[in-house]
Parts: sequence; C-alpha cells; structure tokens
Amino acid sequence: MPTPEPGAYARAGVDRKATSEAVEALLRGARSTAPAGNGRQLPAPGHYAGLLEIGGTTVAMTTDTVGTKVLLAEATDRWEEIGEDIVGVNVNDLSSVGARPVALVDTLLCPAPDRRRLAALGKGLARGLKKSGCHLLGGETAIVPDLVKGFDAGGTALGYFPGGRPPVLGDRIAAGDVVIGFRSDGFHANGFTLVRSLLAREGVDLRRRRPGARVPLAEELLKPTRIYTRPVEAIADDPAVHGLAHISGGGVRNLTRIAHKLRFDLDRWPAPAGLFEWIVDLGDLDLSEAYETFNMGIGFVAVVAEREATRLLARLKVNGAPDALRVGTVAPGRGVTVPELGLAYTGYG
Repeated sequence: MPTPEPGAYARAGVDRKATSEAVEALLRGARSTAPAGNGRQLPAPGHYAGLLEIGGTTVAMTTDTVGTKVLLAEATDRWEEIGEDIVGVNVNDLSSVGARPVALVDTLLCPAPDRRRLAALGKGLARGLKKSGCHLLGGETAIVPDLVKGFDAGGTALGYFPGGRPPVLGDRIAAGDVVIGFRSDGFHANGFTLVRSLLAREGVDLRRRRPGARVPLAEELLKPTRIYTRPVEAIADDPAVHGLAHISGGGVRNLTRIAHKLRFDLDRWPAPAGLFEWIVDLGDLDLSEAYETFNMGIGFVAVVAEREATRLLARLKVNGAPDALRVGTVAPGRGVTVPELGLAYTGYG
C-alpha cells in the first residue's frame, strides 16, 4: 500500500503524529511521585490545565507559548499583540477547567536585549492582564544568542476555584447536551507555521489588504487571542455547565479532550468566513485539515444541559460574549463531526 501524502501542516514542518509520539515519550520519562505533604494531584488527563489540591484549596496551572506567530511579529515589527497573546493562550486554558485566572509569569528567550521590543511586549502584557484580571508575578527574560536567533514568548498561569467551585472536567457531559460557541478574533496564536508557509508560497504582501478586509493583512493576522475569562466566569458556577473547551491548536478535535466516549455533532458551526475562508482558498487546503488546525471562527465552547441552553446564552450575551451561539449537540458515539462538510475526527492526538 502506498504511503499517504503528508498534509499541508506536515509539509510546513509540523507532523502531528510524530509530535504526539514524542510527547508520550516525554510523559513516560517524567513519571514521578511528590511527597504526600506537597499536595495531591487531581486526575484531569488530557485537559487544558493541571490540578493540585493543597490544604483544602484546589489550584490549576498551565503553560503555553505564542509559537511561530512571533515570526510574523518580527517580519512586521509589531510586538504589543504578542504580549497580549502570552496572556490569552494561558488564561483560556485555565478557563477550560472552570478556574478563575489570577496570576501569570512570562518567559522570553531572545538573542540580545532589545528595550524597544520588550517595552511593546510589556504594553501588550498589561492589556491581557487587565482583561483577565491577573497579576504579573514575575518572569524570565533570557538572553541566549547561542540558542535562539529570534524571540520565543510564553508564560505560565495560575488559577483557583472560588467558593469551592468544582473543576469543570466534562464528566457530566451527556447525549442531548448543547454545544455553545464563542466567536474567535482570527487565528489567535495557533497554526501559524502553516499560515506562514502558505503566505510565503503564494508571495503574499502583508502590507496589503485581502479582499473584503478593512486593515492590512499583517494587522489582521496579528490580532491578539480573544480572552474568554469574563464570559466563562459568568457561567462556571452553574450546574448546567457540563464542559468547557478552548479551541486552540488541534481545532475542533479539542472537544474530544473533555469527553472521550461521546460524539460532538457540530451541525450549526458557522461556515468559514473572513480570514478562514481566505486561507482555505489561498492554500487550496483540504477542509478536514483546516478544521483540525485552526479554530475556524469559534475560539471557545461550553457544553451545557439542553433545557438550560437558552438561559445560559442570555447570560453570556451580557457578560462579554454577545456573539455566543449554538454550534452543535452531543450524541452517543465517539469523536467530533461537522456533518454539513462530511468531516469526522476520532480523537485529539
């Protein structure tokens, strides 16, 4: 049998299968047990944040980077958006387990100190921290010219569960539940290795506007990750909320991380528009690959009891998500489908 041709993302340099295998090897090697007096790790396999119970209080931690979106910042010399992204990619993962983000530390690797760039990154960080209600507790700015030639930007965030709120881990998701989607603000900080590969291949000028756009392409692509902490905080205590998911790297497959033994039928997912429709056309991308790489217009979802969906939608619309909408339902089975496009995915990895 001939070997299948690799997809566009693999040709751009990101092999999902090899990445999953490498991460599994890392986790096998990192198995360890902390002393009993140092808290108790709570099981949350596959979720967006780790959970630890310390002295009767549960905290959540997560870490992430902005990825190769920083290369677009370097090409255009725009850095404030990247600072905001450092916050967004992390606090959204905390929100995905129902935690309230409270603090962040940043990590910056660069070949030389650059006061102007770091000042711009700081301004973006401040905006993200304000939107998410987080403290900046510190960080690490490492000058490592032998290790990196450009910038690498990321952070680690801490959250907690106020008032004894239980973590939202998807264990109460059931067939018949409704999937509510929160709109995204573009690609956020995922899939830029593929985006940049397609732009380079087609010789796209970042200073020009794509058809139908109001701003240059560079500005549109660099729009920061939308921060969903406010709408999630408005519903996270509600018992009708059964699951939460950040639609980041991995696209719609992220839903399988919160319920492995059910199927998410995204039968109302909005048709690709704007940047998403444009990049699919530009790269002649297979829609199956597009939906497992990008958020395709929905950056976060809540899985809720069907009988309470209308009430929760109304609450979201006055708490930072006026564009929230029903995008699907939960059914018996496994995986994720987008029925209108004939797409089906069996898992995340």
